[in-house]
Amino acid sequence: MITKWPSLSAMVLILILFDGYASADRTDKAQADYLILLHGLGRTNRSMKPLETFFSARGFRVINVDYPGTQKSIAELSRIFGEVIGPICIKDGARVHVLTHSLGGIILRYYMVHHECRSFGRAVMLSPPNQGSELVDKLHDSALFGMATGPSGKELGTGPESIPRQLGPVDFELGIIAGNKSINPVFSAMIPGEDDGTVAVESTKVKGMRDFIVVPATHTFIMHNTEVMEQAHHFIVTGKFKRPKKRGEQDGDIIQSEP
Repeated sequence: MITKWPSLSAMVLILILFDGYASADRTDKAQADYLILLHGLGRTNRSMKPLETFFSARGFRVINVDYPGTQKSIAELSRIFGEVIGPICIKDGARVHVLTHSLGGIILRYYMVHHECRSFGRAVMLSPPNQGSELVDKLHDSALFGMATGPSGKELGTGPESIPRQLGPVDFELGIIAGNKSINPVFSAMIPGEDDGTVAVESTKVKGMRDFIVVPATHTFIMHNTEVMEQAHHFIVTGKFKRPKKRGEQDGDIIQSEP
């Protein structure tokens, strides 16, 4: 599905100007944070609908972005994302958070390398190929793979020329949730170590991330996992994931992780 992007931009501007509410408690809701959702490669924003429902019920102004992931490069997809987040970045009085799945995380990183966002809050990435994907390395020259993933898919390898490996450390508050369950044994056999059927657990990490957890979920359905939803919400609100306290750990401690 190809979205009419000028219409999407117009809708975002309307949401910002009028705060998206006409109810009696509009003043309180107008101060609520924004949450932008970015789906993964080969999916649509319908795949993020459970997250949209979950975070809307918790008071966020959710923008569930649709983009033609298999038709454009990562740079072009970043410009589409910029049409949505750009107007919010210069708005006073509310922060904007981002929750991504898979390729959506790379689109966010690309945007943040090339743009400033003074109202940016926190981000959570679900199964992002932050160090690239071994599947892309192995399937890159396949005509079927090219047809299925388009130009953005071919940019997700693990070599130094891949887009994820060129972006460097993140400089915003980022939490990453990786999955370690697979429903695709053929793909998993091509991936070293633990994986979610598409991305290796170790490949989801990136320098500069604030926190990192692994959950028993698959790449395809990680965004529908109840634990994932709760953990994503906890990070966006507190800046860390929820886990049992270790002996000697104090409230407010942040787990610094590196790839």
